[in-house]
Amino acid sequence: MKASVRKHILDFKRPSGTSRGVLTRKESWFLIIDEDGKQGVGECSLLRGLSIDDVPEYEEKLHWLSGHINDDQRALYEELSGFPSIRFGLEMALYSLKSDHPFKLFPSAFTNGEAFIPINGLIWMGDEQFMKDQIQTKIDQGFKCIKMKIGAIDFETELNLLRKIRKRFSKEDIELRVDANGAFQPENALFKLEQLSVLDLHSIEQPIKQGQVKEMARLCANSPLDIALDEELIGVEDVTKRQELLQTINPKYVILKPSLLGGFRDSEEWINLAESMDIGWWVTSALESNIGLNAIAQWTYNLKSNMYQGLGTGGLYTNNIPSPLVVKNGTLRYEPEINWRFN
Repeated sequence: MKASVRKHILDFKRPSGTSRGVLTRKESWFLIIDEDGKQGVGECSLLRGLSIDDVPEYEEKLHWLSGHINDDQRALYEELSGFPSIRFGLEMALYSLKSDHPFKLFPSAFTNGEAFIPINGLIWMGDEQFMKDQIQTKIDQGFKCIKMKIGAIDFETELNLLRKIRKRFSKEDIELRVDANGAFQPENALFKLEQLSVLDLHSIEQPIKQGQVKEMARLCANSPLDIALDEELIGVEDVTKRQELLQTINPKYVILKPSLLGGFRDSEEWINLAESMDIGWWVTSALESNIGLNAIAQWTYNLKSNMYQGLGTGGLYTNNIPSPLVVKNGTLRYEPEINWRFN
């Protein structure tokens, strides 16, 4: 096998706000493996300020991998400990290489265009009018589940936006999720969760910053609103520590982002642990290009979850990789008559 690495900077169509700041560009690297006339492609997707592998030696590690691609795979995965996005890119590229088509990693009714994945519509942070406009657009597009990022503007303004949605649409009409990205402070988080809970929300993701395990456990035990762990899972590689984390916090849900957790195998380990404790889960992409989104979507479809997934980020960029992935009526679809354009 021979491997190479190619950097791709994704440009947002418009700045996208989170509680950690505004995003205008996003870095990814494509790991390309060639063997016997076949090619496999994986995406190593880095989220600055969030990925644990956001370190100066990131590119050096990528080039090291391309030079050691024929090493024992288990040894490679061990060497890539602490670099979950690179580990995932390698796993993705190897699945791609072994498949009959480099972008059909997990053939199914989804890749045949016969089935789809229900997804949430994501509302990015911004001023009140911008968020209002996004909400209306998502409703007009047929989304039945809306996820709103909160924590960057005035909390009362965010509450009013949610009240207006709920006044028009019951929880049977629209499932509402919110994502605080760790924006609340432990001392006032429960008060805010109580205010949010009267709006018939499905759940809140990561109300306080990760690493405050005792405080998060207290919130999960006392919150009237179901809590989902997101960033809390990042960087926890040991299976015993994963089990201890879930047992201690006991959330209602966990959210799986393969690029941040180390790939499919690691994500499936989290799923198995969660299900053994009666904890629900869903999958979310992490701003990958269509290369990574495609792999995550195909894997997710085969998990047969009945929840709305967070897989609609492909339309954010002006220079994404053209692909058969299409968002239609609140679902992600793979339209096989549309060709990939990766070169």
